Amino acid sequence: MHLRTLPRWRARPFPATGLRLGAAAGVAGPVAFTAASAAASLLQAGHGAAEVQISGLAAPDARDPWIMITGFVVLGGCSVAFGSALRSELGGAGRAGPGPRLIQVTGVLTIAAGLLRRDRMLLTAPAGESWHNHAHDLVSIPIYLALVAVPLLLARRFRGDPGWSALSVPLAAGGLATLAVLAVFLAGTSPAAAGLLQRIGVTLPLAALGAVAVRLLAAQASGLAHGPGAPAPGAA
Repeated sequence: MHLRTLPRWRARPFPATGLRLGAAAGVAGPVAFTAASAAASLLQAGHGAAEVQISGLAAPDARDPWIMITGFVVLGGCSVAFGSALRSELGGAGRAGPGPRLIQVTGVLTIAAGLLRRDRMLLTAPAGESWHNHAHDLVSIPIYLALVAVPLLLARRFRGDPGWSALSVPLAAGGLATLAVLAVFLAGTSPAAAGLLQRIGVTLPLAALGAVAVRLLAAQASGLAHGPGAPAPGAA
């Protein structure tokens, strides 16, 4: 039986309220994380606003590290909720592509990164680093990879989809720009600008996900959202 003939609840298991809440989480997470990093950066006396890297803002010797820890946890939890809603809206397993699921996985890793704190705010590498310092570094690697991969995967999924194709090119451009910025940051060729490069490399993909979430919110609010089991607006 063709999927279009299935009942709507089977094609899109999420209720409309769940989709709206998931979309709202997709906006709230990036906003909360960006606000937390900005506030925590400004509180570090004797350091420029972009001097301390984001992970260092959650270190024990940072001022008010709970602000950045909260930012990590909120972003991670919201990413899990948003990825689930987006996956459902795009048709679930087999239709949504790997992007939404990767958003959820990255959300879990982001929570871990916030709780597995670095030892020191300035991210020096003295002898005897703690196990959670090493664990934070390991968790950060797939997070950085996901910051590049998620926008590119979503751009590919949205291409040719009438409801989402307008975001395809901006997402692809943002993913490539993120790749370039993070490559310079991770290479360590500009130590003085490392904090700024990291913030740019994180903000670009968060803004991209926020745009996808806003699109989903707007569609839900206007009643125009449609999954694979519902006809497109104006369709018979």
